[in-house]
Amino acid sequence: MNLAHAFKNCARRDRRKVALFWGELQFSYGELWSQSLWVARQLTAHYGLRAGDRVGIWLENCPEFVPALFGILQCGGVVVPINNFLKGPEIDFILADAEIDVLIVSESTRKETEHLKRARPGLKTLAVESFAKPPLPVGAGADCHRLESDLAVIIYTSGTTGHPKGAMLSHGNLLTNVFSCQRVLSAVGEDRFAVLLPMFHSFMLTVGVLLPLLIGGSIVLIKTLHPPRNVVADIMQHQATLLPAVPQFFRALTHGSVPTNLPLRLCISGGAPLPAEILREFTERFPIPLLEGYGLSEASPVVSFNPVRGPWKAGSIGVPIFGVEISVQDDSGEFLPTGATGEICVRGRNVMLGYWKQPEETAKVMRGDWLLTGDIGHADSDGYFYITDRKKDMLLVNGINVYPREIEEVLYKFPGVKEVAVIGLPDARKGEYPMAFIAAQDGVKLHEASLLHFAKGQLADYKVPRHVIILQDLPRNATGKILKNELRRIAGAS
Repeated sequence: MNLAHAFKNCARRDRRKVALFWGELQFSYGELWSQSLWVARQLTAHYGLRAGDRVGIWLENCPEFVPALFGILQCGGVVVPINNFLKGPEIDFILADAEIDVLIVSESTRKETEHLKRARPGLKTLAVESFAKPPLPVGAGADCHRLESDLAVIIYTSGTTGHPKGAMLSHGNLLTNVFSCQRVLSAVGEDRFAVLLPMFHSFMLTVGVLLPLLIGGSIVLIKTLHPPRNVVADIMQHQATLLPAVPQFFRALTHGSVPTNLPLRLCISGGAPLPAEILREFTERFPIPLLEGYGLSEASPVVSFNPVRGPWKAGSIGVPIFGVEISVQDDSGEFLPTGATGEICVRGRNVMLGYWKQPEETAKVMRGDWLLTGDIGHADSDGYFYITDRKKDMLLVNGINVYPREIEEVLYKFPGVKEVAVIGLPDARKGEYPMAFIAAQDGVKLHEASLLHFAKGQLADYKVPRHVIILQDLPRNATGKILKNELRRIAGAS
């Protein structure tokens, strides 16, 4: 079994069923598979692609992402989804590192390709506008003979520090994760997944693209994200049943002028920690479960989730999904008991093959079969896990551990606060001290003195930020993660 074969099976079974909604357009399983075959033939006959060659997909969210993905896989290639928000030099690095000679582009990204071709002579592009829709029968095309152990996708990490690393995911890694997610979400062929986050991101690639298309479900691909009522209009029109998104979108939905009688049966929060205040506000307004999960690109990416049938625990990333183990370990690899804080470690068939061409970096994050996530957390007596913070974000104030997320959760409770991020800065006397960055909700004016007074009433003195910097918006990457390196730069310039 491989990813292309799994999709072909669904297309053969449900060839007339709508696989993807895009505004007023609809694409059936048969149409998307037919386009995938056309892409595969172009790549082999005209671009010389051989099994194992890497092909980049540099697209905004669009229906053509699907045949680009499965077309590459069908002819034995390796998919490298590229963040469409990146600039030329950043893309140059990925193309060179992954040794990509063929790049699938659209009209919006093709404008940048002349620069890329100068930097990488011999680079060839295939534009999605040229994708044909031949009337090929669903059973046409030779079977893809890639094995579960073969490399299928390279996901480049966000690269907030230094160059990004390419997490190598096999067909088996992704298939395992897809069907574990199907089980934990109780997903069925009648489900329709609203996809609004970038499809190049590991969260959306697995949960928003592969999962629905490999179980016979449907994708409701959102055309416009702003304002949130546009997203809601697509959800209502196409009766989407599941909504995976980042916490900030659920906050925007809560504060937007949208109806509460949505057809959704489940909202899935991922990509970043879900603040308790956002969960509380959402739950008070909508009669829809908003459940938090956890994952990382190196694990295909889903690791844990709050059980759909409960119990649900606010602030928890839930329990390991089927086929995944989680442990809490100290720096020496000792397993820590319930309640003790340490590094979250993961193992299972979803864990990556390693980092592309970086064995030293791979060795840093693998301890035997265990993937070291870099996240700090603990487990409770019921087996639910909690993330306290990123290991690299933890502060040491006078030798005492301080976790930015704890401070952020307190500041989120202050009326009018929209976004919060806390970083640590060096201090000659105390080692480090916390500094907070806050963005206000529209029309609200916040004052540093009031925020600090509020924090002092709920936090130990050593945890209270020394300063609060108020910004219009916090800097984020394409998938909604706050760029703390950029906040450190702002702090240094203040």
